[in-house]
Amino acid sequence: MNRTIVSKYALGLIVVILAVVTSTTTVFAQVEHPSQINIQGTALVTKSSKDQIPSNDATKSGGLLVGYSYRFSRWFGTEADYGYTRNTQNFITLGGPSSVQADFHQVTGALVVHIPLIVRSVRPYLLGGGGALVFDPTEKFIVTGADQQTRGTFVYGGGANFDITGKFGVRAEYRGLVYKVPDFGLDSLNLDKFTHLAQPSVGFFIRF
Repeated sequence: MNRTIVSKYALGLIVVILAVVTSTTTVFAQVEHPSQINIQGTALVTKSSKDQIPSNDATKSGGLLVGYSYRFSRWFGTEADYGYTRNTQNFITLGGPSSVQADFHQVTGALVVHIPLIVRSVRPYLLGGGGALVFDPTEKFIVTGADQQTRGTFVYGGGANFDITGKFGVRAEYRGLVYKVPDFGLDSLNLDKFTHLAQPSVGFFIRF
């Protein structure tokens, strides 16, 4: 192999190395104001499961979602959230209709993929992760023997942060949660089926 060919290979290798180093530096570049606190009002709409006995139909409700996110690079970050609402789980069983009103808590963590745009005041993102949902029956419409229950959940979604100032702005988001229908520990309410919860929200954020 002559020196000309060796030089071409060496030059090509240097170019590839420089490209990798440059792209890596860009992806993991330091982010100004990496921390963010989010406070959002939410709507919760659960898919009904009425094609079997027992069946389930959860009431629509509004709630609150509070979260902390940390952006560790231009493209990637993490987020932890806590959400609360109260709704009623309505069942049709072989013994007739039953209803359980419950406080509904959600605790989730997600990986966030940020999508840089030319318009820097608009910062869209996608998220995916998991967590736990806690259904805690209240004293209203309680079925005898119904107990607090925790379900695992997969969460996905996306949205955008709209900067009003350098550290404050408005957030609009959609989340989808997939989990097993709660039965509160009662065989008579057990659907053994997964459901989907749609959770659109809007609120504000503070970056620091």
